[in-house]
Amino acid sequence: MAPFGRYGTFRARKFPSRAALVTQFAPMPQTEVAAIVLAAGKGTRMRSDRPKVMHALAGRPMIAHLLDTVRTLGVGRTVVVVAPGMDEVRSVVAPAAIAVQEQPLGTGHAVAAARSALAGFSGTVLVLFGADPLVSQGTLAKMVAARTADPKIGLVVLGFRPADPAQYGRLVVAPDGALERIVEFWDADEATKKIDLCNSGVMAIDGGRLFAWLDRITNKNAKNEYYLTDIVAVARADGVRAVVVEGGGEELTGVDSRADLARAEAIVQDRLRTDAMKNGATLIAPETVWFSWDTKLGRDVVIEPNVFFAPGVVVGDDVTIRANCYLEGASVASGAIVGPFARLRPGTTIGREAHIGNFVEVKNAAVDAGAKINHLTYVGDAHVGAKANVGAGTITANYDGFRKSHTEIGAGASIGSNAVLVAPVSVGDGAVVAAGAVITEDVPANALAVTRAPQVMKRGWAAEKRARAGQKKGKS
Repeated sequence: MAPFGRYGTFRARKFPSRAALVTQFAPMPQTEVAAIVLAAGKGTRMRSDRPKVMHALAGRPMIAHLLDTVRTLGVGRTVVVVAPGMDEVRSVVAPAAIAVQEQPLGTGHAVAAARSALAGFSGTVLVLFGADPLVSQGTLAKMVAARTADPKIGLVVLGFRPADPAQYGRLVVAPDGALERIVEFWDADEATKKIDLCNSGVMAIDGGRLFAWLDRITNKNAKNEYYLTDIVAVARADGVRAVVVEGGGEELTGVDSRADLARAEAIVQDRLRTDAMKNGATLIAPETVWFSWDTKLGRDVVIEPNVFFAPGVVVGDDVTIRANCYLEGASVASGAIVGPFARLRPGTTIGREAHIGNFVEVKNAAVDAGAKINHLTYVGDAHVGAKANVGAGTITANYDGFRKSHTEIGAGASIGSNAVLVAPVSVGDGAVVAAGAVITEDVPANALAVTRAPQVMKRGWAAEKRARAGQKKGKS
């Protein structure tokens, strides 16, 4: 969730919350900050073998979005707490430090697992949840500022007021604004359950006291777990003040189920669509266009309905992406037209003012400026020269069952319909390949290549065939 910004000609796509648009450029408090990200959830409620934080939003694991926010905040140290065996998470969160929670004994126990990684740290520690990927940089900055505003404040809790408090823990606040305690839903009486100010779980804590406070919490509660929330009572017992910073709306959408994941994806996509349109792209039907976190668009791009951008796509100025296209790992230069019903696969580069038409698939290929591949064609592991024309139904036969090979189509070459170019093969500049040809040898520049069986003419054959068929039908 990095700030909006430009990326050369293109606009870098991130997704801060709308609330963060006002606060994301606010100066960070001048204090050392560390983050502990709890990511040990195993995805049980998602009915998944994959760690919960590895489920994707806008094309990358949700925890990667949260760590982007942490980085833009200027956090000096980050520790991600995982369960044993979560090597997949390790690779995604690098270079953040890893701490292992050997047993799932509660949130307090999970935070304590980061003790050695933060030994000697005395700044502010943010405690975050890897499955809450939408929390904004602006909100976290407010929490750090509140924690450091008064030396008597040792703890800041992020609260919110959901439409349905459901099973969230409740924040009990004194008349003077101090946070008295956090009561987990399972331990709350009916009066406490009526409180609408809820605990998000996100905290900013005095790092010099954090682990000593954790040592004093117990598991004497309904779930026999070490609740991080009990740290409030411990801090207050030491005469340290705890306060609440309120967030809300979309940024506190947590992901605990597949339905939650779909809701979070909808929020992210809405932000990315809004960003695209603010930065000069036209989306004919915005709700039908799906972006990845890193999609980059130039100015005056027009995107028609039902277009999907997988990761790694860069689109230049004045490009038109027609309806029902899929793009992944591809770049499209200014003025090009793609689609409808086209697929650009990884490693593809489309040159200026090139045309990629309906039901055309391009994979790991460079299509130079002004080239046209307009109909029903597969171009893989190839180079198509400037202003070449590839006819309908053509394929580059790039795989022989053992290896992929390259096809070279020269500048200004013309490839007739239903041609097969059997790689490795080269068609020279200005050469012509006749319709229906199967090319297995290189074609010199400006040559004509024909591999067509002679046409046989049998005059009257069709009429005779119909007459015979009619006679048989009459007898049946």
